Amino acid sequence: MDFEKRKAATLASIRSSVTDKSPKGFLDEPIIPLLETINHHPSYFTTSSCSGRISILSQPKPKSNDSTKKKARGGSWLYITHDPADSDLVISLLFPSKSNQIDPIDQPSELVFRFEPLIIAVECKDLGSAQFLVALAISAGFRESGITSCGDGKRVIIAIRCSIRMEVPLGDTEKLMVSPEYVKFLVDIANEKMDANRKRTDGFGVALTSNGFKNPDANDVDEDDNYENLAGYHDSSIDNGNLHPGLQQDLIPLSKLSIIGEPVEKLHLWGHSACTIDKTDRKEVIVFGGFGGFGRHARRNESLLLDPSCGTLNLITVNESPSARLGHTASMVGDFMFVIGGRADPLNILNDVWRLDIFKGEWSSQRCIGSEFPPRHRHAAASVGTKVYIFGGLYNDKIVSSLHILDTKDLQWKDVEQQGQWPCARHSHAMVAYGSQLFMFGGYNGENVLNDLYSFDVQSCSWKLEVISGKWPHARFSHSMFVYKHIIGIIGGCPVSQNCQELTLLDLKHRLWRSVRLEFMNKELFVRSTASVLGDDLIVIGGGAACYAFGTKFSEPMKINLVQSVTLSENHVPPQPEDVYLESNKNNADLKTEMSFSQPWVIQLERKYAKFGKDILKSFGWLDLERKVYSNEKGLCICFPVTEKFSELFHEKQLLGMDLEGPEDDNLAKGLSLKDISSSAALNLLKEHGAKKLINVAFEAKKVARSPLQRMREDITSILKQKGLPEELLDELPQKWERLGDIVVLPAASFKDPTWSSISDEIWCAVSKSLSANRLARQGRVEPNGTRDSTLEILVGDNGWVDHRENGILYSFDATKCMFSWGNLSEKLRMGNMACENEVVVDLFAGIGYFVLPFLVRAKARLVYACEWNPHAIEALRRNVEANSVSDRCIILEGDNRITAPKGVADRVNLGLIPSSEGSWVTAIQALRPEGGILHVHGNVKDSDESSWGEHVTKTLSDIARAEGRSWEVTVEHIEKVKWYAPRIRHLVADVRCR
Repeated sequence: MDFEKRKAATLASIRSSVTDKSPKGFLDEPIIPLLETINHHPSYFTTSSCSGRISILSQPKPKSNDSTKKKARGGSWLYITHDPADSDLVISLLFPSKSNQIDPIDQPSELVFRFEPLIIAVECKDLGSAQFLVALAISAGFRESGITSCGDGKRVIIAIRCSIRMEVPLGDTEKLMVSPEYVKFLVDIANEKMDANRKRTDGFGVALTSNGFKNPDANDVDEDDNYENLAGYHDSSIDNGNLHPGLQQDLIPLSKLSIIGEPVEKLHLWGHSACTIDKTDRKEVIVFGGFGGFGRHARRNESLLLDPSCGTLNLITVNESPSARLGHTASMVGDFMFVIGGRADPLNILNDVWRLDIFKGEWSSQRCIGSEFPPRHRHAAASVGTKVYIFGGLYNDKIVSSLHILDTKDLQWKDVEQQGQWPCARHSHAMVAYGSQLFMFGGYNGENVLNDLYSFDVQSCSWKLEVISGKWPHARFSHSMFVYKHIIGIIGGCPVSQNCQELTLLDLKHRLWRSVRLEFMNKELFVRSTASVLGDDLIVIGGGAACYAFGTKFSEPMKINLVQSVTLSENHVPPQPEDVYLESNKNNADLKTEMSFSQPWVIQLERKYAKFGKDILKSFGWLDLERKVYSNEKGLCICFPVTEKFSELFHEKQLLGMDLEGPEDDNLAKGLSLKDISSSAALNLLKEHGAKKLINVAFEAKKVARSPLQRMREDITSILKQKGLPEELLDELPQKWERLGDIVVLPAASFKDPTWSSISDEIWCAVSKSLSANRLARQGRVEPNGTRDSTLEILVGDNGWVDHRENGILYSFDATKCMFSWGNLSEKLRMGNMACENEVVVDLFAGIGYFVLPFLVRAKARLVYACEWNPHAIEALRRNVEANSVSDRCIILEGDNRITAPKGVADRVNLGLIPSSEGSWVTAIQALRPEGGILHVHGNVKDSDESSWGEHVTKTLSDIARAEGRSWEVTVEHIEKVKWYAPRIRHLVADVRCR
């Protein structure tokens, strides 16, 4: 299996929400955005990860004659969290009260308190990609990162990790050797490490996005998921989601609900449930549970009551309520709402039943009898009469297809004998009740996204696979369904790129699918949202960037007018559905004269024969690669576009009307390949597998995806051929590049052969076009002069001024005159997190504001003196303090800092010059207040000399302080390893306290 296939399979597993092989079974929520950023890059995908955790491990004691290593003894977690630990909870677990004493176990176990930082394993496309990502991780503080696997025939695997861990033995289950006070001390230390781990993780995420990695937003989370590729159709692109050509369709507006009472952020949820109270004197929506909410995002167990008519949101005050959860279902039966199942945390899948009395506002746990109802989440539920019907769902690594019925009269789970066409196992589907029938659409079966529609008759207990006219909805999961009069509606779901802009309506009277387009306000994404009908309005609550994005974006509560939607859908039915076709047969003798063979013909095959048919078409050159493959007949068939040559041959042989001449060919059965059979035999094989020749009225040219590097290589190859130049020049094409604002910066070694200069105009135009660059430049070395000028060469564009945003700060500079260091990202972020609210800071090497701006914008320093002698950097610095609205707190001092720097004013001095800032150490000491302060001393140091460098810094600064009449104690409190500057040379920063 090659890299792309392994990546597709791994990402499909991650995004399906099926539990993985880890003990917890799911990805850690805090690092989902970081993993998505890595996985969105074509050269990487993550294979395992942990965001960092605090735990207490219980492991068997080694036997006296046992030589097994400690790590191989197994064990279990007594406590584990991926968030800061609760010391009271940890102490209660280790020191339970007498009433909560746990029965002693036969075999005592050792107890170990641990903190483990983030670790991510990443498979890389090649060794160069691995080296780049390792360097980026190290620069962000994950200094233990490295390549763990590479070589001939091996997958290239790297590990991103650092060393801020701890492991403390506590004793054993028979006797603890520590006190509650000491445990609280350990928890506090672990929480500090967890905070440091999170900051490094955030810094790494920023480093990725600043170095060309795309942070996927709500619009493209699922855009790259090609489920046909996962099934083996590697050249297929199933996309029938566009409007019929020529059809102008009005947009249905969305109305944002103005919320009063409780904060609207309490409705920023996904994975919650909602039911309606639709009575004469009361029309409200009850919302329960979900992930998100006001404040820190988490699983919720709040019961909220929304009155859409006036926007009032109230919190139902209850004495008891279900535990926090998501992925559960809620169903109304009379005046009661029944909540069933869900996921309380990655290790705790639920099967409990709770009932809410909507008039009393009281929750009660229901003890049910009858057949067993297994735990599950992401299932679907609908109620008919007094019964709630549950289908499908997910439990650990198992996706189920069972139907369970809860009779709410006697609280009994019942099994029924089911008949008909039973649906396959699935989760994240949707189901509604209409009369005595249930209708279920879509979901995910572990391999494919589904678009089938099933009905279940509750009286005959029979399933039926529905066949409906009209434009069939896209396959999707994590969507919502609703019933309005004789209409069943579907809204939202994944993949978001196809489903977020349509409201699909099934007219049950006419058995016809219709759809209308929605006019979005702020790119709302109705994924794992709820859709509730009140009167003639559809109330859509919640939803996020993706079903697996953990609330990185939440949609506002919305209202859609259903009268307008239904009316508009009835007035805009396409004259011919997208899949309308004309069938070629022997009775249509005039077809050849009426339609040219250049018409967009396709060959339709049942899905199970699609791979076989595609291989035949490709082998004989009959597959039209310029047009899209698409699905037909509600996804049961695949249509392959074919060439004009095939159309002529197909018509000539009259494949669909009569047998071909010649004997049946069974050569394939004898083990021969497609290359060994004739074209007539191949046509026969297509016929035997049910091929139909169709014409698609609404055909669309296939958009062949090419990477920027592919586009560049193809365009430049064409130019070289036209000019008669050797193709060996292609070796100088860059494999990677950087972006500074809208300038794409090529490596210094690219296009260096003098031959390129003879065709430079054409080459630079082709490169900038292929890389979608407004301006193009080539990197040079930083001038080894006092002002460290940049030698960036502009290739396309008028000037080198760029705007670059980093850590929420805008840096503007002329890239041809000022250098910009990507590797200092983590250090700039660290300085921005310093507590400088009441401090005066002196930056002796300000540059364009690398550290000046973090001190002012993020650390909120009271005043910063910025010393700089490069006139180009000063010009940029003046712009930057104005652009970031901090000019009133910055004094720029132009010239040699040994002359211009203020004396006796600073609480903190930054010396950000490498390879050494030692020439200004006296100036730094003089700048500090008489009471002392902090110095941040930069320098390049051999890895073997790190400890001795710290001693040198301490001793030298102490000597300088005494010479200046300062009786300070000078100590190095911390040495930050910023990045590798060169082999075995580190860029270090010493935090020095003078007091």
